[in-house]
Amino acid sequence: MKRLYFLRHAKSERPPGATDDFERGLNARGRRAAPDMGRYLRWQRLIPDFVLCSAARRARETWELVRGQLRTDVRAEFSERLYLATSAQILRLARELPEAADSALLVGHNPGLQSAALQLVGGGEEAARARLQSKFPTAALAVVDFDIRYWRDLAPGSGRLERFVAPRDLDGRGS
Repeated sequence: MKRLYFLRHAKSERPPGATDDFERGLNARGRRAAPDMGRYLRWQRLIPDFVLCSAARRARETWELVRGQLRTDVRAEFSERLYLATSAQILRLARELPEAADSALLVGHNPGLQSAALQLVGGGEEAARARLQSKFPTAALAVVDFDIRYWRDLAPGSGRLERFVAPRDLDGRGS
C-alpha cells in the first residue's frame, strides 16, 4: 500500500506592488495554520516517509513550520517542477517518487493540487470527497491511500480518500 498526502501551502502574503509570485511568503494566518497542521499530523501519526515540496517560498515556509511540529526527520526535496504544476504534472511527479517511501507528502499549489487529488480519488467517504471537490483551502490536507506496490502504478480513480482536513476543522485538536 502507498499513501499520498496533498498539502496546500498555507495562506500567503500579497504585498502591494509585489510582482514576484514565487517569492511570496506566508502571512500571519499562514504562520499559525502551518504549525497547527504539523501538530495534527504528529497527533494522528500521519508522518510521511518522504516530502516533495514546491520550491516557491510560501510552500517551503509551510513545510518548515509543519516539519518543526513533527518531532522527527523526514527527507525532503524542493522542486521548481511542483511550482504551479498542473494535475498531469503532479501525477507525473508522484509516479517518480522514491519506491522506498511508502508514504509521501506533496506540498504545492492550487488549482493543480486539488485537481490531482480529485483525479486520483475513486473512493472514500462521500462527505469528505464532496468537500475536496468544493474547495481546497490553504494549509488543507488530503490523505489518499492506494492499493499499489509501486508509485509508477498510480492511476486515475485508484485512490481512496482517507481524510480531508482544513485548518478550521482542527479546533485545537492539532495541539
